[in-house]
Amino acid sequence: MKRGGLIGWVLAGPALLVIFVFFLLPVAAGLALSLTDFDLYALADLSTLRFVGLGNYMHLLGTSLFWLALGNTLYFVVLGVPLSIGLSLGAALLLNSRLARWQSFFRTALFAPVVTTVVAVAVIWRYLLHTRYGLINEALGAIGIAPVDWLGNPHWSMPAIILFAAWKNFGYNMVILLAALQAVPRDLYEAARVDGAGAWHQFSELTLPLIRPTLVMVGIMTTAGYFQLFAEPYVMTQGGPLRSTVSVLYFMYEEGFRWWNLGNASAVAFLLFVIIFALSLLLLRLDRDDGGRR
Repeated sequence: MKRGGLIGWVLAGPALLVIFVFFLLPVAAGLALSLTDFDLYALADLSTLRFVGLGNYMHLLGTSLFWLALGNTLYFVVLGVPLSIGLSLGAALLLNSRLARWQSFFRTALFAPVVTTVVAVAVIWRYLLHTRYGLINEALGAIGIAPVDWLGNPHWSMPAIILFAAWKNFGYNMVILLAALQAVPRDLYEAARVDGAGAWHQFSELTLPLIRPTLVMVGIMTTAGYFQLFAEPYVMTQGGPLRSTVSVLYFMYEEGFRWWNLGNASAVAFLLFVIIFALSLLLLRLDRDDGGRR
């Protein structure tokens, strides 16, 4: 091995060791755990541990609560991802406008929810959404709308969590999209205006195609993040009412730390990984196909 290559491995060694110990090794251990019936009894006596192969996965696929949790998560993703990205893109366009004033202040203010603690903000939102004393219902009452039981009604509980999650997370994507918008040369807009293109045509025919790779990346990250819904229902609804806000991760938490079925919980984690990975590949494939047609 050349001296330069050896030095490179020496310098990269500590980082690779950290990745192996805190990422690859736990992933391998979790995969092995998902192939066993590891539970509370196995914690007390490892001799009771049995290898069940794909038994945990087959059991999950036949569990109605798992499918309910997956359906709730898909509902959250299908509505939450477009809403979050739409808010992010709208805020980025406003901040990128030459008419926008106090840009530094608004960037900080809109990004602030991202860096706040999810649990603390979720507790505040519980009070905002309170049926009798919440400010949101007070505002609705001022315009003649009856109070809504946001977190106690199965029809409104998930939409309420979606609104909270979109408000909490859109600032992160806003910063990324704002950077992409600022990278678009101003000369292109000047040329488009000279050719008679209006604001909508500039946006649809110039801005969107140029920031498309960034939008795809933001879509993949947001989708992956929203599939990992846990803190919001855990703090705000505890999976209720009537299991309407049980997500896949919340179901995994209950399996692992409420019922101590750690083998099942590990299987849930890897099933969720497969779903996220497949959807990410699908989004990339659709982007490439559409890009090729263009």
